[in-house]
Amino acid sequence: MSAPPSGRGEPITHRRQLVEWFERGCKPKSAFRIGTEHEKFAFTVHDLRPLPYEGRASIRALLEGLAERFGWQPIHEDGRPIALVKNGCSVTLEPGGQLELSGAPLETLHQTCCEVHTHLDEVKKVAEPLGIGMLGMGFNPKWRREDIPWMPKGRYRIMRAYMPKKGSLGLDMMLRTCTVQVNLDFESESDMVRKMRVGLALQPVATALFANSPFLEGKPSGYLSLRSKVWLDTDPDRTGMLPFVFEEGFGFERYVDYLLDVPMYFVYRDGRYIDAAGQSFRDFLEGRLPALPGERPTLADWADHVTTAFPEVRLKRYIEMRGADGGRFRTICAVPAFWVGLLYDETSLRAAWDLVSDWTAEERQLLRERVPELGLSVPFRDGTLLDVARTVVGLAREGLARRARLNWDGRDETCYLAPIEETVATGLTPAEVKLRRYDEEWGRSVDPLFTEFAF
Repeated sequence: MSAPPSGRGEPITHRRQLVEWFERGCKPKSAFRIGTEHEKFAFTVHDLRPLPYEGRASIRALLEGLAERFGWQPIHEDGRPIALVKNGCSVTLEPGGQLELSGAPLETLHQTCCEVHTHLDEVKKVAEPLGIGMLGMGFNPKWRREDIPWMPKGRYRIMRAYMPKKGSLGLDMMLRTCTVQVNLDFESESDMVRKMRVGLALQPVATALFANSPFLEGKPSGYLSLRSKVWLDTDPDRTGMLPFVFEEGFGFERYVDYLLDVPMYFVYRDGRYIDAAGQSFRDFLEGRLPALPGERPTLADWADHVTTAFPEVRLKRYIEMRGADGGRFRTICAVPAFWVGLLYDETSLRAAWDLVSDWTAEERQLLRERVPELGLSVPFRDGTLLDVARTVVGLAREGLARRARLNWDGRDETCYLAPIEETVATGLTPAEVKLRRYDEEWGRSVDPLFTEFAF
């Protein structure tokens, strides 16, 4: 999640500014970039426990070590480091101490994977002497919610108090989940609309392909993507499949209307988060926000508010694909490869839209609800979701091949699809592979995950 904002921004004097804020995200195709974010669980190697914020083997020690050894600049809140920045990247903390890299906007997937490799190498060099390990999965496989320390960030205190009012699993989302996310650009409002629609329709396919969270507190949970299941009971006001995106006339203005109806969490002022949970940004525009009576918002306040909606695909000044579980290095590269191949190549984008354009809102929602449990086995029309996934992965490969972005030894970006090409060939998600090993090799223990699947 985001680090504290750095400035107040331009005052909002009319609603049109909110639409223009999104419009400024449009850019020519030559300027399209790839931004990849990934989260991972930090744990103490000797007992596999999640890290506290303070102490020798701690989140603070990790952040300070990265700053001292590798030139990251710390961002502080109440005198404590809670994020790092360098070269267009940031390292931030999720509420339960999950460590996130938000990558720089890059031109190719080769650069993305190099960035991820460099980050993981830096983290490992700091973490190993401290007895800290890192695990890439979608849900913490071992520990209860109450076993996980909260990180000292003001926005998390507010969200922690508000989440249980709106759903039963919001605190699990905060403390026990990890994801890999890719952020992609749009050329125009119409281009944004196509990409939002394709992204939302196919997000359950991505969730199934990257399903990697089958365990709950040391045992099989009954789900392949428990992370995705958790999001179904987090907060209906700010999550979901956004059926209005598929309605005639959808564009930036309609998305602004949606966000204005998403209840607020907070307002950031003078280095602190002011609790505005459940209050209305519409009231804020009129100077009637109970948390700040008489005060009107700035564009920085709007940018903050945009980050507090959590749909399966989120629009900012780029489009965020949010459906994948956390995973290993190859997964971190495969998630952006999947979406870049589909959305940055015109032929593949048109073919993907042709594939999903007649799916009904009910079908899309049913896929979203059934994928966490069944993955690629969800029945769909005359087959299963695996049939759709094979088609879509093929479209992604064709799109990446047409991009023809080569690395130093002449390979194009299709190489990064290997993990999901293996998945559609075998029909087994990463979660199902782990469940088999849990039954057949690991003595029905999740502890081997922390060695065999650690970074």
